[in-house]
Amino acid sequence: MSIKDLEPKVVWNNFYNLTRIPRPSKHEGKVIEFLYNWGVSHGFETIKDPTGNIIIRVPATPGMENRRGVILQGHMDMVPQKTSDSSHDFLQDPINAYIDGEWVTADRTTLGADNGIGVAMGLSVLEDKSVKHGPVEVLVTYDEETGMTGATCLEPGVLKGDILINLDSEQEGELCVGCAGGLDVSAQFKYLKYNTQDGCKGLKVTVKGLQGGHSGMDISLYRANANKVLARMLLPVMELLGVKLSSFTGGSLRNAIPFEAEAELVVPQENLKAVKEMIQNEFGRIKAEFKESDPTATLIVEDIPAAAKHIQPSVMLRAVKAMLACPSGVIRMSRTMKGLTETSINMAIVRTEKGKITIHSLMRSAVDSAKAALATRVRCIFELAGADSVEFAGGYSGWTPKLDTPMNKVMMDQYKKVTGEDMEIMATHGGLECALLGAKYPAWEMVSVGPTIKYTHSPDEKVNIASVGRTWEYLKAVLENVPGK
Repeated sequence: MSIKDLEPKVVWNNFYNLTRIPRPSKHEGKVIEFLYNWGVSHGFETIKDPTGNIIIRVPATPGMENRRGVILQGHMDMVPQKTSDSSHDFLQDPINAYIDGEWVTADRTTLGADNGIGVAMGLSVLEDKSVKHGPVEVLVTYDEETGMTGATCLEPGVLKGDILINLDSEQEGELCVGCAGGLDVSAQFKYLKYNTQDGCKGLKVTVKGLQGGHSGMDISLYRANANKVLARMLLPVMELLGVKLSSFTGGSLRNAIPFEAEAELVVPQENLKAVKEMIQNEFGRIKAEFKESDPTATLIVEDIPAAAKHIQPSVMLRAVKAMLACPSGVIRMSRTMKGLTETSINMAIVRTEKGKITIHSLMRSAVDSAKAALATRVRCIFELAGADSVEFAGGYSGWTPKLDTPMNKVMMDQYKKVTGEDMEIMATHGGLECALLGAKYPAWEMVSVGPTIKYTHSPDEKVNIASVGRTWEYLKAVLENVPGK
């Protein structure tokens, strides 16, 4: 059975079509073309703005002309993560999505339900003539995952509606009315390469099998960070046993908790056995600490030819110490909203290439001053460690919750009618484009909803089939009950 055969077919067919199109962040050309052609072929007013955002408009269904205009919003790009044994090419290959019991998932890659399911629902509202609605615009932005570039570049005044329903939430039954702001930080250490002495042996140390996940939604699960785990194992052998590094590679995306990292070591021959034992022992302690959050954590230590050159030892040691000193995880939980992370940081990517050690982290906070304080803390750590540069980029403020709005009442009431359950109003520690869009359209009422999606930004990503069906029925009911002008 194909995912196209699932109910509601209109939604799953649109999602299936999106899985056929390569659409990793920064490479959205094919999906932009697809969405534009989709709108035109259906006879809808379709706009591609100068930067690549797609807007598709339809008029109200007969009798609904007096309702307020609604913008259904999602993002076209997806996070390209795969397991180490996958040969998937995100620039060329379609996603191999399949049904696994109550879920739809993918073969050793991210699924792209974040945010393909939301986009599919927006398109389905336009396509399904049985849906009753006032004026509707579907806004599909690009490059959300690596910087919210599409939302940043959207011009004010282009959209006509005054209610935004963002379809990028990942837990059915939650009405999101606020989100954290974010800030990227990148620290760099410049290094020279030294010749490796004769008689040294090479080791490749790999950490894999960690759970990873979304650096906003999953950060409060206290999962192990592969970059931090690897650095923790390397420091003692560098300090005590003369180990040098020829490379360190960990993580791949700014907003994903790294689940794999590896380093290539140059080891004095007489210390080879002791180095292996020390690394294994330290990993055993780490694995015991994270046995609940990361039960499949795996260490691989392989003998390899020693690299002809290694990274300047004093610089590499300072960088590893800085990685261990710099926080990564929850900094503070919210005092006003139970269970919500207020401030966090994720040490997402580490690279050693072209004479530079680069350590990239993403900070999030619902409180701008707390985010600024964390930025200062991180800057001080890397400056004290002798980093050659510490740069900040991509900063944006959070989306401040508004609890008592007419649209919030509609959303809550219709969920109760459709499901018989009460909807929970909440804010998310993840970044939503509502924060940036609301700054351009300050008069909007904004909410965010979606079906249940698990393990986003990781190869274990999956979306609940029944939840998609219920969310679709709920969305239709909401559109039929949007307040009048």
